[in-house]
Amino acid sequence: MNTTARTPSVIGEPEVVEDASTAEQSPAWRQLKDATIALQQLQQKDGSIPDAGDHDAARGYVERIVAGIRALAPAFPHDAAYLDALPGDFGRWADGGFGVPDFLDSLVAFAPAAHRIDGLRHLVVFPMYTQNGSPDRHVEALIAEVIWPEFIERLEERYTNALFVSLRLIDFTPGYDTNSAVLFPETVAMREIPPFTWGAIFQDREAARFRRVVDAAAEITKLELLPGQRRLLDDQALAEEVFVMWDLIHDRSHMRGDLPFDPFMIKQRMPYFLYSLEELRCDLTAFRECVKLAADESADAHTRDRALHVQHAILFDRIFRFPLTGSRVRNYDGLGGQLLFAWLHQHGVLHWTDTQLAFDWDAVPAAVIALSDAIDELYWRSIDRPKTAHWLAAYELVRGTLAPNPASVWARGLPDEVLAGPPKGYTDQVLDDEFPLSMFYEALGRKMVDVIESTKGITG
Repeated sequence: MNTTARTPSVIGEPEVVEDASTAEQSPAWRQLKDATIALQQLQQKDGSIPDAGDHDAARGYVERIVAGIRALAPAFPHDAAYLDALPGDFGRWADGGFGVPDFLDSLVAFAPAAHRIDGLRHLVVFPMYTQNGSPDRHVEALIAEVIWPEFIERLEERYTNALFVSLRLIDFTPGYDTNSAVLFPETVAMREIPPFTWGAIFQDREAARFRRVVDAAAEITKLELLPGQRRLLDDQALAEEVFVMWDLIHDRSHMRGDLPFDPFMIKQRMPYFLYSLEELRCDLTAFRECVKLAADESADAHTRDRALHVQHAILFDRIFRFPLTGSRVRNYDGLGGQLLFAWLHQHGVLHWTDTQLAFDWDAVPAAVIALSDAIDELYWRSIDRPKTAHWLAAYELVRGTLAPNPASVWARGLPDEVLAGPPKGYTDQVLDDEFPLSMFYEALGRKMVDVIESTKGITG
């Protein structure tokens, strides 16, 4: 019995594209993109198309998508195995009656981390949700370009991170016309979970929204920027390099250190402030490593310069953009930004006086590293603690700097029946906004809301 999936017949075959540098301007890409957007309108949240009355239209859209992929494939020879596998996955999906899609075969053939070459482009088509974007596993299509400058190639020898891929968005379907700045394989619809060999971040989007938000926040707070900080906000190419360096070190930090086993990567339900501390820990690890690099006379001048900019990028992105982006429902990145701001204020290196923000820049690195040390000590001690005792200790670390919600059960003290019960009871008692915004952030947020909203879908 022949179990090979039937590849959709090719109709409307566009002209073959051989130059990736202009692929987004080609009729093949426009056909692929338009058909993908039309197909999305027929898909349910899980990616399926259950209404048989929609199947003829869906099959037509899939045929156009496959034709576009075939026409574009010669421009992306490094992705040949992946682009050859895509029509088969689309064919099986159509032949199976458009149930929940399964693109495992093409996913395992896609290996962008094997081709970290500055300026190299990728064509990406998958049924997937986009983090901080669309929660639906719809087919999405995008063209992206690798950002991998020479100094990062050298730096990666020191901060080895074979899975990390840095990208620039070129064109994309609506799942990325959002706040999503990542491309992760685990978001793809598939029948089983393979070992993942890559994870990508769109540094052009990270840099562009950082520049816009921080520029506005500095003006509103009357912050007098240093010349180098002004340069960072004015130069997109510089900011992209800075974010590549930041994320290269951040990403590898999740699995390094004295960890309470594996605090973040294992999928488990736990109080969201644990995620806040883990993400902040990795950012502060990148910060302290860049303090070392900036002072390392054996490092090249380019790396040292970018290391100083990374410190300022982490500080400004964390205290200006993170707390005010997204909802107040378990916003763990927002909480991490709030904690950093309050820590620096209470350690006397950040000042809000006469309605003007100021920093004691010479003292900032030591204060940031002190917070990093506090989180590292929490982790080191928690290796010897039960899980829930670690949770309680983490809460005390946060509440030592930030004021909890007055209605917090955690702040008043969890009742004995919760303390003696399973971890689920602890998590259930955490409020969606366990640590509300301070008066400073409430006021700043009202002035920043339009600016932050304007960064949706932004690219470099």
